[in-house]
Amino acid sequence: MLKRTSFKYLNFILRENSQWKILDIGCGYRAHPAASTIADVQDFSKLYKDKKFVKIEEKTLPFKDKEFDFVIASHVIEHVKDFEFFIKELERISTKGYIELPSRLADNLVFENQKDHVWWFSYNDIDECLVASKKNQLIEPFINVSTAKFLEKIFRESLVIELMWENKIEYIIDNSMRHEEVKKINFFKLIRKYLSKKIRNLYR
Repeated sequence: MLKRTSFKYLNFILRENSQWKILDIGCGYRAHPAASTIADVQDFSKLYKDKKFVKIEEKTLPFKDKEFDFVIASHVIEHVKDFEFFIKELERISTKGYIELPSRLADNLVFENQKDHVWWFSYNDIDECLVASKKNQLIEPFINVSTAKFLEKIFRESLVIELMWENKIEYIIDNSMRHEEVKKINFFKLIRKYLSKKIRNLYR
């Protein structure tokens, strides 16, 4: 089962189940406060002295089967080359969890995403499954991560995919859209056209 949710509802669920053993994987600098265990490929142990930190060094996650009641994977899966294996690992170590991903639009807008995002994701509401494809950079990026976080406060539903899963994470792979089939949109050319039109209108 994989369904849309919200970060607000996630926090409600975790407050209502404070006894759960919770893992935040790929936590970076913003681990969820409800997580008792956090994990990342980088060593953030000094940053999280009040939590159990586990450094991930192998493809197989260093946890036992069903070790956790809930696992949070926020802005992680788009980085993982073998995301299918990673999803199976999430299903192995927990029975349920929360997945947060950038929308395809958000993924294209941010400079930093060009370097290390491997996959593009959307959500199929009819079949209730994640749709993955190799990332396509169709827009020249023009904002940084901090600007994107600010915009999320207002346009979150357009920029972020928020999902809750239980028992199984349904997904399909769709590579029907190719780089060479779509002409890349240059944001600055659009701005120039817009400004040019505004200037012409001033002198009419």
